[in-house]
Amino acid sequence: MIIEIKSFVKRLLVKKINQFNPKDEIMKKFQANMLPVLIGSLPVDDHSEAIELVFEYTPQIPLWVQLPVHKEERMINQFMSGMPGLIVLKDKTFINSTGDKVDTELLQFYEEYMAVTEGTADRNESRFVLDETTARGFFTFMERVKRLSESPVAVKGQSTGPFTFCTSVNDENGMAIFYNEQIRDAAVKLIAQKAGWQAKKMAEFGCPVILFFDEPGLTGFGSSAFISVTREEIEACFEEVIGAVHTEGGLVGIHVCANADWSLILESAADIVSFDAYSFFEKFLLYPEQIKKFLASGRILAWGIVPTLKAEDIEKENADSIVANWEEKVSQLEKLGISRSTIKAQSLITPSCGTGSLSLEHATKVLRLTKEVSDILRKKYKI
Repeated sequence: MIIEIKSFVKRLLVKKINQFNPKDEIMKKFQANMLPVLIGSLPVDDHSEAIELVFEYTPQIPLWVQLPVHKEERMINQFMSGMPGLIVLKDKTFINSTGDKVDTELLQFYEEYMAVTEGTADRNESRFVLDETTARGFFTFMERVKRLSESPVAVKGQSTGPFTFCTSVNDENGMAIFYNEQIRDAAVKLIAQKAGWQAKKMAEFGCPVILFFDEPGLTGFGSSAFISVTREEIEACFEEVIGAVHTEGGLVGIHVCANADWSLILESAADIVSFDAYSFFEKFLLYPEQIKKFLASGRILAWGIVPTLKAEDIEKENADSIVANWEEKVSQLEKLGISRSTIKAQSLITPSCGTGSLSLEHATKVLRLTKEVSDILRKKYKI
C-alpha cells in the first residue's frame, strides 16, 4: 500500500513540476554582480547577535543563521522533525524502519504530503515547516527583515541537502536511510517541502529568494563508501527538492565545501553552484564543458574565495590578496572561452564554507573579507 501511494505521489509531483517552470522569470529579477553572501553558520550562541553580524557585512543578501553551538541546530538535527519512524533516545537518534508502527507512520506521512501538495491542507499547520526549537535563526531573521525600511536585493535560506541528509541519518541497524528506498523517499519529500515552505515565507518580503542545499556528503560520491549509490538516484533527489523551491518562486543553490563530481551539480536544475574556489578551483576546472553550458544558460557561480578551512589561511590573507586570487582564477575561465563580463555578472562572492566551527575572531574576519572583496570588485568593474 505504501509503495502504491509513493508511486502516485511521484507522478503528481512530476506533473506539477512540468506544469510550472518559473526559472527564467526569477533570474530576470536577480543580478548577482559579485554581491557578497554568506554560508549558513556562525560561532555565536545568540541569534540576535548573529543576525546583526549578517546585516553588518552582507546587508544586500541577508540570510538566517544556524548556530551549531546549540546541538539542536546542527545541520542534520535541524531538519529531522517530521520524519516517520523517528526515534530519539538521549544521545542517539535514528529511524525505525521496520514493523507495523513505521508502516502506519509512513501512511500518515504520505496522506499529509498529498493533502498539502494538493492544497486541501494548510502547510503552515503541517509537519513540513521549520521548528522554532531547532531553527530559531529562521524566525529571528524573519522578524529582523520585517523591520527594514526597504527590501534587500535578495534573501537567503538554507537546508541540509537530500543526499547528505539521507547518508547521515541511520536506521535501527546503523545503515544509512539512503539505502532504504521507502524511507529515503519520505526524507527527500520532507526536505523538499520544508525548503518550499521556507521559500514561500521569505517571498513575503517581495524580493528574490535564494535557497541553498548544503551537500558536504557529495564529496564521498564515487568512492568506496557509496559504491552502490547511482548517479540517477542522486539526480532524482535533486529534481524533487529543486522543483519544490522553484514552484514557490525561489532560486536554488547547491553548496559543496570540498571536491565533488561537479558534473552532477552543474548538470542539475540548480540556479547557483557554490564551491570552494580557494582550495579546490583546479578540481572544479576539470569540468570545462559543463561550466561553459552552465554559465551560457545564465546561471550563477558562488565563488567560495574567502578561506574558512584552515586558520593559517584566514590569518595570512587580506582583501587585496583574495581579489588577486579571484582575478587569476577568472583568467583561467576566460581561457575556456567565457567572457569576463559574463563571469562578473554571474558571480557571487562567498566564504568557502560556513564559519560555525571557527573562533569568533576568525569568523568575523571571514565576514569582513567577504564584504571587502565584493566591494573592491564591484568598484573596480563599476557595478
